Amino acid sequence: MKVLHVISQTPDFTGSGKYVLEMIRQSGSRGNENFLVAGTEHDFRLPTTVLPPENCCFVRFGHDLDFPIVGMSDVMPYSSTVCSSLTPQQIESYKNAFRREIGRAVTSFKPDVVHTNHLWMASAVTREVAPRLPMVTTCHGTCLRQHRLCPELGRSLKGSLSGIDRIIALSEDQKQAVCGLLDYPEDRVSVISGGFNSSCFHHDCTKRRSAEVRLLYAGKLGASKGVPWLLKSLTRLKNRKFHLHLVGGGSGAEKRLCLELAAELGDKVTVHGILSHRELADLMRESDIFVLPSFYEGVPLVLLEALACGCRIITTDLPGSRMLFTPAHPSMVRMVKLPALMTVDRPYPEDEPALESKLAETLAEAFEDILGGAGPDLDYIQSVSKPYTWEKIFDRVDRVYREAADTRR
Repeated sequence: MKVLHVISQTPDFTGSGKYVLEMIRQSGSRGNENFLVAGTEHDFRLPTTVLPPENCCFVRFGHDLDFPIVGMSDVMPYSSTVCSSLTPQQIESYKNAFRREIGRAVTSFKPDVVHTNHLWMASAVTREVAPRLPMVTTCHGTCLRQHRLCPELGRSLKGSLSGIDRIIALSEDQKQAVCGLLDYPEDRVSVISGGFNSSCFHHDCTKRRSAEVRLLYAGKLGASKGVPWLLKSLTRLKNRKFHLHLVGGGSGAEKRLCLELAAELGDKVTVHGILSHRELADLMRESDIFVLPSFYEGVPLVLLEALACGCRIITTDLPGSRMLFTPAHPSMVRMVKLPALMTVDRPYPEDEPALESKLAETLAEAFEDILGGAGPDLDYIQSVSKPYTWEKIFDRVDRVYREAADTRR
């Protein structure tokens, strides 16, 4: 089978970018031939270990288009354009650039199935360019947020998006949102989470003990991920023995705020920037607690990676997290309940002090477990993580490819 993969932003080692790289890797391991069309920064180079150059077409922002890459989130770990700020002329230029590269890929590669990412502009253009090819689209959640933030643009895309043959949602809640948004048949939506690389992210029984609790956050340095909330909560615990490792990139005022708050904690914080998978996995194996205090997530796979490496988890009580950690575990996974939010990923200012207090309280409870000598529950780690290896996830994705192909026969 020949599979054309399409993503509107740089394929990298985070979020939907990581998902695309794994889809290509797993697809290749099954003997499929793969081709990628992606929106990238002007100087991006895809490693030849992923795909040879002749199997790639890129829309280069800052070169083919005279504005920075359009992020599916409003805060990206690199210079980006906020989708809601695009002018009508920029939207048309964006669509035309993707239309050109997707058309080139369809003509030269002649795919059997197309797998796009995000129910947004690039997927709509793909359906228009290749109306008769079997097409599967994975919704990563951020596209649903853009439909709320850019309703006029979203309405203009719905006709094309409704013509997609099969949609993959990452959770049951997301499936219901997709069907409601597009008036899409439920029997054409498959709920398939992303996965994790078990050869990279795994527990090490030789983890050294420490006199201080080792905390880890990995992701974008931004408000929607709750990083300022985490750092403010830790100021309430400054007298406790802990050290926070802050991993990830960001941009603009939100990143500056995170770094300023981290500096206030002095030598209790190490800021790492962006790490490779291997570097992050090594740091997870050295850490006691992984904290992801997000206000908005699809299915946060980084939590599975951290759990597989032996970390306790502290996160927010979002649907995607609840789906991962069923059954629950009283000490391995702690979830902080969120109040009603002001926007899809922002709390009301008056709720922030109570949120800081609650997260500080939850962190302190986990500190007591660790300093009391409790080790990770390896049976729980195995039972929760086993269904989410990329190999098992791709088994299900491959079935969706074949279902989409069958509808076109």
